Amino acid sequence: MVYATRGLVTALLELAEETEPDELTVSLAVTPGDDLDGATDVPAEAAVFTHFYPPEAGGSLTAVFGVDLSIPAGQTQGRFLTHRNGHLGVSKTDDLHETVLVAVPPWDESSLAAFDRSGRRQPLEIVDVEPPTESLA
Repeated sequence: MVYATRGLVTALLELAEETEPDELTVSLAVTPGDDLDGATDVPAEAAVFTHFYPPEAGGSLTAVFGVDLSIPAGQTQGRFLTHRNGHLGVSKTDDLHETVLVAVPPWDESSLAAFDRSGRRQPLEIVDVEPPTESLA
């Protein structure tokens, strides 16, 4: 089972729509289920996708060094991809991760699916919880 917060899903689908006709790849991070207040439908040990790294973050560093230095190593457990051609699945040219969320037009929850690294579809549950508040201080 793959869990994602409704807020994250909404934000990703809006970003996909805004980016159209270009395809989009976004790194995703998780929060443990027991760190989420009100997550009664989520097992405590479950990883819930709650955050994303904006795709343009670190673009200058990547251009100079040829490596994505904007996202700390090991800090993302998933990837969000869009396929404007309507293919709701993982393709050989996709930037893969442990878990991959794929969206296609019309960019709504029914056009979003979860897959493992090998392209097998996984059950996706969208949960109505808020991630813990974080501060930069």
